[in-house]
Amino acid sequence: MMMYVAALGLDVGRKRIGVAGCDRTGLIAHGITTIERRSWQADLEQLQALVDSRQIDTLVVGLPYNMDGTLGYQARQVQKFARAAAKQLNLTLEYVDERLTSFEAEQMMHAQGISTRSHKGVVDRKAAAIILQQWLEQQR
Repeated sequence: MMMYVAALGLDVGRKRIGVAGCDRTGLIAHGITTIERRSWQADLEQLQALVDSRQIDTLVVGLPYNMDGTLGYQARQVQKFARAAAKQLNLTLEYVDERLTSFEAEQMMHAQGISTRSHKGVVDRKAAAIILQQWLEQQR
């Protein structure tokens, strides 16, 4: 029997939320969009639209641990957002250690000759895809 994967990966920042999705087999994650944060309500409406259109059941959120493995202020803010969003959207919530994912996304873009300064949203989307890809690999 084939297992279908319906997860959204999120790279939650103060200004933007990078969003990634995956194919139904759960093999490949890819960036979908970047939400420019305006308000809780606006952010949630955009997430709800994605959840509905992609029939999502799991939210995979990158947690920005400190390099020593502790959770700092930003990680607690992300947890607060993720718990509230998962509850409101009625989704299972999973966390992935996202240390260095933005750095990794920037390195990938530099390798492709893409400026990260003028494409912050793309960095966020790629970071979200890396977060989701890590989770997918843990599920296998």
